[in-house]
Amino acid sequence: MRAAFWYYKERIMRIILVFSITLGVIFVAGFLVRNIFTQEEKINTSAPAVPEEKIGGSSPVSPDAAKIFSSVSLPALMEKEFDGRDLKLRRVLAENESYTRYYITYKSGELTISGIMNVPKGEGPFPVLFLNHGYIDPAVYTNGRGLKREQDYLARAGYVVVHSDYRNHADSDKDPSNEVNFRLGYTDDVINAIMAVKNSGLSFVDASRVGLLGHSMGGGVSLNIMVVRPDLVDGVVLFAPVSADFRDNFTRWLERRPEVAQEIISTYGRPEDNPGFWDNISASTFFERAVMPVMIHHGTADKDVPIAWSDVLYKALIAHNDAVTYHVYPNEPHEFTVAWPEVMKKTKSFFDANVMKSPQ
Repeated sequence: MRAAFWYYKERIMRIILVFSITLGVIFVAGFLVRNIFTQEEKINTSAPAVPEEKIGGSSPVSPDAAKIFSSVSLPALMEKEFDGRDLKLRRVLAENESYTRYYITYKSGELTISGIMNVPKGEGPFPVLFLNHGYIDPAVYTNGRGLKREQDYLARAGYVVVHSDYRNHADSDKDPSNEVNFRLGYTDDVINAIMAVKNSGLSFVDASRVGLLGHSMGGGVSLNIMVVRPDLVDGVVLFAPVSADFRDNFTRWLERRPEVAQEIISTYGRPEDNPGFWDNISASTFFERAVMPVMIHHGTADKDVPIAWSDVLYKALIAHNDAVTYHVYPNEPHEFTVAWPEVMKKTKSFFDANVMKSPQ
């Protein structure tokens, strides 16, 4: 009997001990779990929200990348205060009976940009045309190269002609991030060229009358200016311009350059993964702002820039602006050959009607 009593007493004590240990474990586990969730809540409420966009369709965009997205965009340029200044006529490059050709420099932000200026002879002040050249490999580009025929023709027609070399070209300062930033720096440089001329005080310049002419890539620069600073421009002529939707340009040219394409994709994402960003670097997104007269020229034999892009461009512009004309030239290549005199005659008539006229 005594043996049975001690046996059951020992069993009960073991049960009580196991129960106590179990309660202790549950209490400690609960305490730890509570602290873990409390700490996670503190972390989540104190950290900045991470955008949902993807880079390259895989990882989330960091706050630093989000800042890049907002700064590399046409809306960012719309908000920017341009301070083009310090225009200098450095030396005479050439002179003829109609105009004097100068080597010039000016400031675009912190960069010094080189270029040329053709100044008509006679009584001014003269209206100003800014000519934006197409792609030429910066390694072989020289001062004032590109649109040479047009520079001469329009200066003889009574216009001050300014041709920016752009950053990374000729004697201009270098910008190592220009390629991955979709060459938006060229748009900066031309807007700052306009501002530098306006701020120059040169007596032979009437900077209240301004026109743009852009060829190919320079047509893309002109399209950007049309939506970023439409107030600066009285009329725009486009020769075989690149697409106003930058997705097209990326697919046609940049994807063929893997060293640039990969950096762009890893920074901004592919167009299908981050459409908002690609919309914001495309002038076509903002065509309601392009209210000035526009003339487009394109040849059907253009092997560099598809004429279909100008077909789309014309339809997109005319939806917002009835002062748009479009001229198609059968069998003409990217830079025009047989039709060039006709192209320039129409171009001069356009600028005479919209820029040469006295300001309102």
